[in-house]
Amino acid sequence: MHKRSLSLAASLLTLPLFVAAAHAADPLRIKTDKGVVEGALTNGDQVRAFKGIPFAAPPIGNLRWQPPQPAAKWKGVRPAKNFGSHCIQSGGYPDMVFHDPGPSEDCLTLNVWTPANAKPGTLPVMVWIFGGGSVTGGTSENRQDGQFLAHRNVVVVSMNYRLGIFGFFAHPELTAESPHHASGNYGLLDQTAALAWVKANIAAFGGDPNNVTIFGESAGSTSVSSQMASPLARGLFTKAIGESGGALYNSGPGAPSREAAEKRGVAFAQSAFNTSSLADLRKLSADDIVNAATAKTTPPPPRFGPDVDGYFLPESVPSIYAAGNQAHVPLIAGWNADESRGQVVQAKVKPTAASFTETAQKDFGDNAQKFLALYPATNDDEALVSAGDYAGDHFIDYSTWRWLEAQVATSKSPVFRYRLDLGAPGDKNHAAILGAFHSDDIEYVFGTLDSRPEAVWRPEDRRLSEQIGTYWTNFARTGDPNGPGLPEWPIYKPEQWQVMHLDAMSEAKPDTQRDRYLFLDQVWGKPKD
Repeated sequence: MHKRSLSLAASLLTLPLFVAAAHAADPLRIKTDKGVVEGALTNGDQVRAFKGIPFAAPPIGNLRWQPPQPAAKWKGVRPAKNFGSHCIQSGGYPDMVFHDPGPSEDCLTLNVWTPANAKPGTLPVMVWIFGGGSVTGGTSENRQDGQFLAHRNVVVVSMNYRLGIFGFFAHPELTAESPHHASGNYGLLDQTAALAWVKANIAAFGGDPNNVTIFGESAGSTSVSSQMASPLARGLFTKAIGESGGALYNSGPGAPSREAAEKRGVAFAQSAFNTSSLADLRKLSADDIVNAATAKTTPPPPRFGPDVDGYFLPESVPSIYAAGNQAHVPLIAGWNADESRGQVVQAKVKPTAASFTETAQKDFGDNAQKFLALYPATNDDEALVSAGDYAGDHFIDYSTWRWLEAQVATSKSPVFRYRLDLGAPGDKNHAAILGAFHSDDIEYVFGTLDSRPEAVWRPEDRRLSEQIGTYWTNFARTGDPNGPGLPEWPIYKPEQWQVMHLDAMSEAKPDTQRDRYLFLDQVWGKPKD
């Protein structure tokens, strides 16, 4: 199944391939397969921005909980100067500030930033997948503004995709009406549909459809690893970057089977709405659905996320990688040094040597002493450090490490590993003591440090942002992050487990934490789905 052709993958998504027309006389007007869009100049007139372009039909009415369908064609010129609505979501974070019309089910739009002088079909393309736990997020945040990255002579694309119960609801009736006998994973299918749009249309915007890098952070990074696993996305990208997250083995139960996800969906619908009829559920307002999905009940509503649906994911992600059936493309992946440390150091009751030893016994039983040898807690100060390390590993570091290891084990494509060590200065949402916290990398990658106006940025922050942006775009261009003026970044491979530490003085070093992850792998490494 993993060898399906590109044309089949596109047809499965019901999105036809289309070779877009080249520049019109007006470079701000581009012809796509559905009609002409008109963008605007930005970044000192050096970058053209095209926002809110539909890549699929609005998933409303009977299209709620359906794979993305083709967008309608339009006549005349469609304005593409403003972001489309972000998808309805359950939850959010203080640092997520959207600049769009607000939440809506009609949200399947994407954005393109391209250098003003880009010639058709020439530049590498970078397709961003935002994070937010698959329940929140959107493309209109200032920190994800693609204009500054596009200034590095690449084309940047970002897409909205369905979230939470709207993106990952499974139900037996949905499975029955599916020609692929699948349900759930609509948010992931939206991402793939956006990639198919890129393949069909990006040449007219200056991008090379055969040189596409997907990159994402947190749930976006997990999505990147899932797109690599899915046969439906095969041929739609040539490189991948994952920032803090992977869909391979973690400390939790993993993605459920389709059958388990269906049972979860039916039970929730019956409890929340006193009906499990799909027709009834599609008649409900979006507000009623999201209110039920976020209700303060006991037990709380389930968290809706990806499942092993048999279509987008024919098997579990770990099984696909273990068999070598994932996309064999160059990969950069890594995480931040202090992903979850803030939750530990800011807790009302901080861990002590005694309490952390109790945690070790509870979580690892007979292996507790092995755990404590790797996460020492001989005194309270040491326990606080180890608790921060363990929180990050449990949350996201280990799953990202497992992805890297799986790609190294079953692919000959080069793999590069990093860790962001430089902690950003504090602002109103982030105390300086948090270190390099989860999501701290986004502004460095996009060159949008100034989107945190309260932070007092240091020269080393500016230098590191320049360096990371160069590494990422070099990789998008050639599959190798290295280039003139940059510290050498070695390939991550057996016997030479080198990690690039992105810091005030970046340098590659041998992996000093490998024993830690090998231990966790012994305990957590077996698939639980």
